[in-house]
Amino acid sequence: MSVVIEFSTIAEMFDRITTKYEHSGRPMLQYKAEGTYRSITHAEYRRQVERFALGLASLGVRRGDRLSIISENRPEWVVADMAMVILGVVNVPIYPTLTPKQIEFIYIDAGVRMAIVSNQMQLNKILRIRDDVKSLEKTVVMSDKGVITGNEVISFSRIYEMGDAFGQTHPDLLRASISQIKPDDLLTFIYTSGTTGNPKGVMLTHKNLVSNIKASADVIPFGETDVLLSFLPLCHSFERMAGYYTAMACGATVAYAESVETVRDNLLEVHPTIVTTVPRLFERIYNRLMKQVDSSPAVRQKIFHWAVGVGKEMAAARRAGKIPPMLKIQHGLASKLVYSKLKERTGGKIRFFVSGGAALPKMLGEFFEAVGIQIIEGYGLTETSPVLTVNRLHDYRFGTVGKPIPGVELKIAEDGEILARGPNIMMGYYNNKKATEEVIDRDGWFHTGDIGHFDEGGHLIITDRKKHLFVSSGGKNIAPQPIENLFLASKYIDQFVLIGDGRMFLTALIVPEFEVLKEYARQNGIGFESDYDLATHDSIREMYRKEIEMIQRELPAFERVRRFELLDKPLTVESGDITPTLKVKRKVVEEKYAGLIEKMYENVV
Repeated sequence: MSVVIEFSTIAEMFDRITTKYEHSGRPMLQYKAEGTYRSITHAEYRRQVERFALGLASLGVRRGDRLSIISENRPEWVVADMAMVILGVVNVPIYPTLTPKQIEFIYIDAGVRMAIVSNQMQLNKILRIRDDVKSLEKTVVMSDKGVITGNEVISFSRIYEMGDAFGQTHPDLLRASISQIKPDDLLTFIYTSGTTGNPKGVMLTHKNLVSNIKASADVIPFGETDVLLSFLPLCHSFERMAGYYTAMACGATVAYAESVETVRDNLLEVHPTIVTTVPRLFERIYNRLMKQVDSSPAVRQKIFHWAVGVGKEMAAARRAGKIPPMLKIQHGLASKLVYSKLKERTGGKIRFFVSGGAALPKMLGEFFEAVGIQIIEGYGLTETSPVLTVNRLHDYRFGTVGKPIPGVELKIAEDGEILARGPNIMMGYYNNKKATEEVIDRDGWFHTGDIGHFDEGGHLIITDRKKHLFVSSGGKNIAPQPIENLFLASKYIDQFVLIGDGRMFLTALIVPEFEVLKEYARQNGIGFESDYDLATHDSIREMYRKEIEMIQRELPAFERVRRFELLDKPLTVESGDITPTLKVKRKVVEEKYAGLIEKMYENVV
């Protein structure tokens, strides 16, 4: 499938898609309010966007201005964004988890003129920095509850009212504005998460995003009958491009989860056909499922493992193009006993998941395929708008991130780095010519910083980040990510950070999957009152030692973990240990736990 209308800018896409479905009454957005999901039609969405855009225009907002959104996923996010789009304004989206100091850096760097925030908590961040951000004039708050407005703080509903009045005297302003927007105009600055140093503002144009939307829609079959459940942050390039712009361009409906924590419940309420997500969701689903299986009667365990085995045989038979009659009968029975029940947990209508943002462990892809849930993994970066490659529904290989999407060129440099070129490559980093020249060479090739290679079928395999490659004191090159993914498949492990750059051997910091661990402790008569008790108990440490040895038995000696420490608290975005896209900040973690790490290298023999 592909987009249902033709367009060259995001503004044109908005205009044409809302016109196409203006009288259909079909829901474009769904959101939960007062316990039930409600719908917004294309016509209602268009009217809200136009009212908000006119309200901004009445405040003097003009083409080229930088405005920012700090909000969780909700309809007001996409209303505010599209209002900026049709005014020719540059959107600077911010993760709601960022601190005032982090926001201040971005606002000063980008010259943000107005902030649009979700609630009082986010408003408080702005109030703390507004005196230091000279460009900032006003703040708009989406929520009306308990928020004190005034000259510099305006409610979202008030902007609508201002737009109604301004539209009476400027009836042609938006039509003229949309027609003036060109493909090479700036659309957004997206500041990278910054695992090291300050974030950089990625400048993306309408052309960058439009090319990626069309190419992605050509290979990932979104359609008019699809319902997408959205819970990844809209400020992230993957969700904004795939779960918002591409869904809109294909005529699909987007339903917003209440939060990451409620996704399990929202799946049952929305009954989505497609979900865009990250591997962490599958890790949690798998670990929760295996915990339930392990605690069920022996007969049920046997049926479950038999069904998974049948599913894997069926997947292999389909690839070979020949399904034995007996296998077909067994698969039908396994579907009735196991697969159908698992699919019901996703709402019962899921066609496939799209996974991005980090590597999907091969084992997880194969497991979910076996139980009838298809995961399509892709790869990209903010700087590439973001998609570069994706596995297709009928051409996929787990352990790879698929083949390049139409219009994108990829090649592997001599040192193994993946290079990309195409219409989706960013203009550059805002206010940072030096950093731009470091990643985009004279021939237009963007240096991704990722190491990889192509398999015999042309599917891209990513080994690791170039800057993350370890070199042991013995001179061995070690890619930590594949090793970490191997351990993350354990039901006892929630987070796993490999240590070893410049060291004699590998060690690891491990955050246990405490819910599973507590059950293990109860079954084995191990007393505890806190997570700390569990993480420091000798019997628990011995269990993890055995688990580690079992997992790494096929690894070469230099890639094996010799020592480890259990952490009693998870690595979080709030504590600065991981980025908003759940990538570990290795430098931060190594500095934070320097004492524990050094302890693991004491008394080496």
